[in-house]
Amino acid sequence: MSKTKPLPKLVIYGDPQKGSVSGAIEEFSRFVDGKADIVCQANIENCSTQTLKQCQYAIVFGGDGSIISAARSLAKMRVPVIGVNLGKLGYLAEFSVEELKGQFDQIVAGQTSIEKRMLLSCELGDGDEKGTAVNDVFIAAGAPFRMVELDILVDGHLVASCISDGLIVSTPTGSTAYNLSAGGPILASNMKAVVMTPICPHSLSFRPIVLNAERTIEIIGRRVNDGTTVSIDGQVSWPLALQQAVKIKRAKGDFLVVNNPLRNAWDTLATKLRWAQKPQYSLE
Repeated sequence: MSKTKPLPKLVIYGDPQKGSVSGAIEEFSRFVDGKADIVCQANIENCSTQTLKQCQYAIVFGGDGSIISAARSLAKMRVPVIGVNLGKLGYLAEFSVEELKGQFDQIVAGQTSIEKRMLLSCELGDGDEKGTAVNDVFIAAGAPFRMVELDILVDGHLVASCISDGLIVSTPTGSTAYNLSAGGPILASNMKAVVMTPICPHSLSFRPIVLNAERTIEIIGRRVNDGTTVSIDGQVSWPLALQQAVKIKRAKGDFLVVNNPLRNAWDTLATKLRWAQKPQYSLE
């Protein structure tokens, strides 16, 4: 007599205070009844390490910010993330609720690709503060909004002094976020590289640069403002003091993302960020 195959275990994360998140979670929970076992349905911080270790997938309902917030915990447990877009852009949140329902059987059967996205480890000073970034680590000049001067070292060697409104160090995932808005390049999401992009540099020749992910970057505040800050993914921030150093390197482990088989990364660039669209020719 054959044994019944155990149901896949899921953790569901979403903020019920945000828009239609609560209704979407309820709809999906009804859909997976009998198809999967939801072992935790709460803020990711409220799910124990032991619970997360049991899960085959984490489903995050919301926008990219919700996914980034959850990713730091999920990456440590190597739990693949399925992002369901209920926000404005949803670049990381690749699925709609209906698409997830339509692809669910294939996903839990392991027939959908899971992409590894690298993360960044950030350390301030002598380990006073530590964090992990999915998108980026950036230094913002802050009040009273004078330009700051930052020394940039790579593997211990001085590369440049950057006089600007700040500096962004981005993962390939984050290359389509703040980095892109600041004029940095788009990197393929599965690359093992980081991009450094100055924010409004006081030099026409200071251009963004892409580095191998195994390099260690150190940024030292040679001239800073009272409000100069180091920010991780725009969600965690620390003040940067004069002569204080920020060390950034590739983090251990990866952020695992379940890809939507109905579209690829280039489709997402074109449809959500309107990349490489044709000019609007007039019709005569």
